[in-house]
Amino acid sequence: MNVLLLNGSARPQGCTATALAEVAGTLEAEGISTEIVTLGPDPLRDCVGCGACARLEGACVFGDDPINGLLEKARRADGFVFGTPVYYAHPSGRLFSALDRMFYAGGDAFHHKPGAAVASARRAGTTASLDAVNKYFTIAQMPVVSSSYWNMVHGNTPDEVKQDMEGLQIMRNLGRNMAWLLRCIQAGREAGFQPPQAERQYRTNFIR
Repeated sequence: MNVLLLNGSARPQGCTATALAEVAGTLEAEGISTEIVTLGPDPLRDCVGCGACARLEGACVFGDDPINGLLEKARRADGFVFGTPVYYAHPSGRLFSALDRMFYAGGDAFHHKPGAAVASARRAGTTASLDAVNKYFTIAQMPVVSSSYWNMVHGNTPDEVKQDMEGLQIMRNLGRNMAWLLRCIQAGREAGFQPPQAERQYRTNFIR
């Protein structure tokens, strides 16, 4: 089993990376392999709503940035942790752009796989950011992994985040809960339980 951790920060060794490393370390200690991918500072296209992904069999029409490569990793992953710094009480724009395109183009790569959001802030805006990222999980039929408190750390630098002892504890508990849920899903699969099939026959438009 393996978990893909996506760092929505432009800084590969910043505060968000520090939080994700704590989760990854706990998962590794539980026997779950991990991979942390940082979106980094390079330009990243937003989703333009062109609909071309519907005919491209799970790929985005734009192939000049990391999104299609991330979708391949997502198809091989058993669980996900999406981390973001907090900007103006919302997640980073690059994380939104990446998730919009990944979930539109390859939503089936995420269905019924556990997901967790992690937010890093100097002071505030974390709960609003977590709420925004969690919506990707709930629309894709993904179990949302919780911890012993909100999945957040506080600090203005990585060294300050390392002083947030409760925040790091939350990250470790999140890793343990993710490992536990992954094992439960695997045990259910081995016992013959398969994910339910969602109904898709109705689509209500309120303006006609």
